[in-house]
Amino acid sequence: METGIVTESTGSRYIILTPDGRRLETRLRGRLRLNGSRTTNPVAVGDRVLYEETPEGATITAVEPRRNYLIRRASNLSKESHVIASNLDRALLVATLFSPVTNTEFIDRFLVTCEAYAIPAAIVLNKLDLAAERPDELDEFIAIYETAGYTVYPVSATEGTGLETLRELTAGKTTLLTGNSGAGKSTLIKALVPDADVRINRISEYHHKGMHTTTFARMYPLAGGGNIIDTPGIKGFGLVDIEPGEVFRYFPEFMRHSPDCQYYNCTHTHEPGCAVTAAVERGDIAPQRYISYIKLLDEDGKYRQ
Repeated sequence: METGIVTESTGSRYIILTPDGRRLETRLRGRLRLNGSRTTNPVAVGDRVLYEETPEGATITAVEPRRNYLIRRASNLSKESHVIASNLDRALLVATLFSPVTNTEFIDRFLVTCEAYAIPAAIVLNKLDLAAERPDELDEFIAIYETAGYTVYPVSATEGTGLETLRELTAGKTTLLTGNSGAGKSTLIKALVPDADVRINRISEYHHKGMHTTTFARMYPLAGGGNIIDTPGIKGFGLVDIEPGEVFRYFPEFMRHSPDCQYYNCTHTHEPGCAVTAAVERGDIAPQRYISYIKLLDEDGKYRQ
């Protein structure tokens, strides 16, 4: 039995990198599951798997324990989840202020999931050439997330601005790159991995949204060591297996203030003496982040979809 790394997944077949450097097409044996949870894909890009080769073809027989993984609610089956990638050193969300606008609630759902699954996260703010024309909005966006505790990397994939910083950031690491369609993720991948097999499409003029260019996750090796994992453009980010009472723990700026709340079980919504809402009023927590937190909760204690 050999061990390989999954570099590509279409849901029915998997390409793995073998110890001797081959790219081997494989299929699953039986119905593998991730610790009994209901996932649409028991094997994900980044997984270390056991496999065997026979004259009939190669077969994945088991998935080794994951160091971490990024998961979201499946878009078509609300009761199932989808593992985006596993064994990550960092996750980078590509966002844009213009053409198209990345919704802050989407950004915050992504960051909450990264916090919950122990994946260091940062934001790549692409299309800096467009954002620089409205510096106040650019500065406000950066302030919101840097105050929360995240690094924002302003770049322009088309002009090459900030790309050297991304090369240094991703060197020797396994990095997930994701975001909404149209944010320029494929252009960034192409800049970081020139021989990557990615298609770059224009923005839809009618809907002013990105046109999907990636249809399945794929890992690309970096020239200086490390890997980039490219993902399909994501429209929404439904949270999985996070209890309502735990959500505030995944907002780092909330955790800095919550020890000063009057009540130990404060929900940071209506209680007197809440240090989190006081911080919002003082401007120490961005109102946009607090609104995202509230939108994650509803009267039944479940998440909005």
